[in-house]
Amino acid sequence: MYDRRGINRWVTTGDGLSLAVRESGDPDRPTVVCVHGYPDNSSIWEDVAGHLSERFHVVRYDVRGAGESAKPRGLRAYQLDRLAADLGAVIDAVSPRYPVHLLAHDWGSIQSWHAVTGGLSARIASYTSISGPCLDHAAHWMRSRLRPHPRALRELLSQLVRSGYIGFFHLAPLPELLWRTGFGRRMLDRLEHLGLAGDEKPVRPHRRLPDLLHGLKLYRANMRGRFTAPQHRSTSVPVQVLAPTGDVFVSVPLQTGISCWVDELRVRTVAGGHWIPRGRPGVVADYTARHIDRVGDGQRHLGDSPRQES
Repeated sequence: MYDRRGINRWVTTGDGLSLAVRESGDPDRPTVVCVHGYPDNSSIWEDVAGHLSERFHVVRYDVRGAGESAKPRGLRAYQLDRLAADLGAVIDAVSPRYPVHLLAHDWGSIQSWHAVTGGLSARIASYTSISGPCLDHAAHWMRSRLRPHPRALRELLSQLVRSGYIGFFHLAPLPELLWRTGFGRRMLDRLEHLGLAGDEKPVRPHRRLPDLLHGLKLYRANMRGRFTAPQHRSTSVPVQVLAPTGDVFVSVPLQTGISCWVDELRVRTVAGGHWIPRGRPGVVADYTARHIDRVGDGQRHLGDSPRQES
């Protein structure tokens, strides 16, 4: 079961919501903030945090609509600007003086990309992204594959097949019925077994119905606008992409074909399925720590560096 007793603090967002935050490790060490995706909550980072907290101050929080955090009803409350502002509020609370290192998965990565390519860039020392591209980058990537070249068309077709569920998620109330009947959760359990590495063991999480239902708003609030009119979003934050080779939702090319948007990019293909933070936590922690070591520990007072704007 999801353990609410592990909550260390509550952070209030700009629109008055409460976010549940969990911390481990020495708070005087560099801070790593972990952002989970859909339909998970911050418990997906438990084993990764166990590895990283030996060297870092590790922060996990339930994003709005998930876990013990507040669950607003309206779609506008789930727009990327709101999600990035939530991340900023968490960073201000757990590391007010120093930049943090960001580690994110799935929709956690999508919203973190929005922050890294926007006004929060000066608050982030490094970013490790797993299975969640920037929506604007993804839209530009898909358009770039609309050319008469066999490889480009194959990559586009492969990703369109993987993304087929997104259209279904917009067909309310059908996805809600799928989750409420339990059939959707059984399908998800089966998908979790696909693409696993040889040493990767699937661990069935306790997925809560409210997380499944409220998280649908992430898709409905953000997808159409970003894909019909994508923005040009770039970043100077050092980025590492961990791309699972067996991911059934996000292809490796979609995650990694972003060098034109990122000044300093490192790509690591990793054997495993979509949920490698749970299936291979030691690997995720090791790559994250290496990336942090390369860019520096982030222990620089914010007053020593100019603030970047979006």
